[in-house]
Amino acid sequence: MPGDIRLDGTPQTASHAPLVDRFGREIRYLRLSVTDRCDLRCVYCMAERPDFLPKSRLLTLEELSAIGAHFIARGVNKIRITGGEPLVRRDVIHLIEALGKHIGYGLDELTLTTNATQLAGQAGRLARAGVKRINVSLDTLNPDAYARLTRGGQLATCLAGIEAARKAGIAIKINAVALKGENEDGLPDLIAWAHAQGFDATLIEVMPLGEVAQDRADQFLPLSAVRDRLSEQWTLTDLPDRTGGPSRYVRVAETGGRLGFITPLTSNFCAGCNRVRLTCTGELYTCLGHEGAIDLKTAYRERGTAGLEACLDRAMATKPERHDFDVSRGAAPAVSRNMARTGG
Repeated sequence: MPGDIRLDGTPQTASHAPLVDRFGREIRYLRLSVTDRCDLRCVYCMAERPDFLPKSRLLTLEELSAIGAHFIARGVNKIRITGGEPLVRRDVIHLIEALGKHIGYGLDELTLTTNATQLAGQAGRLARAGVKRINVSLDTLNPDAYARLTRGGQLATCLAGIEAARKAGIAIKINAVALKGENEDGLPDLIAWAHAQGFDATLIEVMPLGEVAQDRADQFLPLSAVRDRLSEQWTLTDLPDRTGGPSRYVRVAETGGRLGFITPLTSNFCAGCNRVRLTCTGELYTCLGHEGAIDLKTAYRERGTAGLEACLDRAMATKPERHDFDVSRGAAPAVSRNMARTGG
């Protein structure tokens, strides 16, 4: 059974058929959400007063560990822990430590996406659990803008968490959502700062997921325009680098750093999609931009790994070819769930 442990403490993961969808894409990357809760309220992510799920609806940490092990048995070699803010879930470090035991035994990489507010107290244990690299969501270096965009967050707390992760030996990539009229003028400074710290940086187009207070058209800033503006002050050279996600990278000659662009609207990235997302409630989404989900929680609780096998096979047969995001004026969200509930 996937997840069994040998006497020497290493995982004993049985081999199963790889996950290949109907378009021939091999699924090697699982984004595993552990909570929909967050200690920030970013304006592009959720409502100011969100309705968080009761704990009774969530998968237990033990269930998340067992399901993660089964994905590894089916060929997934990268797992990213997400939320909400994953580090606000009580005892989540035990899940990360359990999954970390699979590194070198089917799992190549265990990573985390975080807002860094909890990192100061967790970075050391994350590093010891096998987390070598994290993505930190940081949209601006202006404290006032940060407080406004996060609805009350403190930039100093985020920066302290980043410094703790750096001291723990964890590689850091800064992720920034480009927001029209909000942070666009500060993006060059954010990129230059990240590169000066030795961090990669990635810019992301806003995605129409869930209801937020603003019309998405008011938030949407095409990264094609951002790149043109950056090219006026820097020399950008395209790179062939891939890290398992949708980023397309350039080298910035003047900073020496690497800059990624995630462009779900101006340049659809679906052709090479190798990912699926499991929510904290056990819903498996094979596409970020579609509503259809497969209930892994019920399948696992009623039928164990046999139930998971059947669900994953069905997921591969139904994974759509691409999303259909639309941020035109007045357009409804592509899906009703917000990013925090989906898993960032």
